[in-house]
Amino acid sequence: MNNLLLPIASLIGAGLVILGLMFYRRSQHATGSGFGHFLRRNGVFVSSYLILSLLGWIFFMIILPQLYMVDFSFSHNLPPSKIGGPEDVYTTQNYEYLLFGSPGSEDAFNWLHLKVFLRTILAAVVVTIIDLALCYPVAYYMAQSASSGKLRMMALCLLLPFWVNEILRAFAFRILFGSGGVFNNVLMGMGLIDQPVDFIRADVGLYAGLSYAYLLLMIFPLYNAIESLDHSQIEAAKDLGCPWWRVHFEVVMPFAKPGIASGCTMVFMLSCGALAAPQILGGPSSLWFTQIIYQWFNTGGNWPLGAAYALVLLVVCIIFVMAVMRLFKVSFGEIIK
Repeated sequence: MNNLLLPIASLIGAGLVILGLMFYRRSQHATGSGFGHFLRRNGVFVSSYLILSLLGWIFFMIILPQLYMVDFSFSHNLPPSKIGGPEDVYTTQNYEYLLFGSPGSEDAFNWLHLKVFLRTILAAVVVTIIDLALCYPVAYYMAQSASSGKLRMMALCLLLPFWVNEILRAFAFRILFGSGGVFNNVLMGMGLIDQPVDFIRADVGLYAGLSYAYLLLMIFPLYNAIESLDHSQIEAAKDLGCPWWRVHFEVVMPFAKPGIASGCTMVFMLSCGALAAPQILGGPSSLWFTQIIYQWFNTGGNWPLGAAYALVLLVVCIIFVMAVMRLFKVSFGEIIK
């Protein structure tokens, strides 16, 4: 660890301790607020334990690892014997490598990795749009039209397939979309095609697998938002002569903006960070950016370069989240409700 990381981690840890102490001091005076209700319901000891455990989890499992990643990303790839020595200084060469490639490269930019990065971002956006288009009508039916029995049955049917491991589900999609898979056999049996279609090389299997993997993360935020909409508002819009598409675009969707923003951000970020599905379902030319990161950390043995690539992906995901919040004009508080 370089010299600057320990003081930063200590300051953040001290800040979390101060927050815990402030929580305890406030707990002595809180009475009628929502915080006071939480305190009265759980007691001072249990409430303090829950809050401090949450702060500890955030620090040790989120903040501290990210600080290590930042530290690695600005470091040289040195053998253990040279770490902490005169050569162990901060550098920006790992980020420069992502942009420009190795110093001896003839190309002006590292086009290979930059194209993979852009393709990953665009693919994640496409997967997000596909999930939104698929999940919105399902969530609307569950929230506004389905009876309690149908609602429970639909929720059960949505949840049960996800009891199966993600890797097994990815292999199942490979079987479905393979050259000798179910879809090709059905299409050839119906006489629609003469020879198998390579759905894997065309990335159809990849997009289908990723879209399916994160369905629940889109459906349930949408359902949670649409379910709280008063059905009389929908009926009033219909009585005023609004067509069905206008009811959704001018009544339901504006009300469900927090759910749409929450679902889109989660699906996008997890699609960008997916590793198993792209490795199993991706074609020969569909390299995913997380696969490059994995290679740097494992087979490449270059943790600083892998950390730099991972941080660039994280920053882009954060920018996307902020852009979605600005587009839908929602706050963090509305998203996490």
